[in-house]
Amino acid sequence: MTEQTAVQRPGIAAAVVVHDNRVLMVRRKVKEGQLSWQFPAGEIEAGETPEQAAVRETREEVGLTVNVLKSLGERVHPKTGRRISYAACTVMSGTALVADTDELAELAWVAIGDVPAFVPYGLFEPVQMYLDGALSQ
Repeated sequence: MTEQTAVQRPGIAAAVVVHDNRVLMVRRKVKEGQLSWQFPAGEIEAGETPEQAAVRETREEVGLTVNVLKSLGERVHPKTGRRISYAACTVMSGTALVADTDELAELAWVAIGDVPAFVPYGLFEPVQMYLDGALSQ
């Protein structure tokens, strides 16, 4: 997929949710390319900022109300070719569960040392740096 195609499609917003020294990962029922486990994420709707989309998608997918702490940047994802924005989030309320049973198969709260088992090709560097600082081993 060309970068031009990625830009024409709606962008994706991902919520990097840290709670109790772990990061939230979800496994989609249908893989996106090589992606299996990823952060709660979805398309940015018309009129939304990436941060608003990350909050909405987290609520819709896993039933959590989160607050955005800061933007972690954006890129064209090397495995999907989609433009994706990352937002560092904290849990405000709720208990994580598979709320969107059409899209998600399961979720996991992952310790920093276990992230490579879930994402073997590595994380976007600003996300990795944030998690290295936010999570202790």
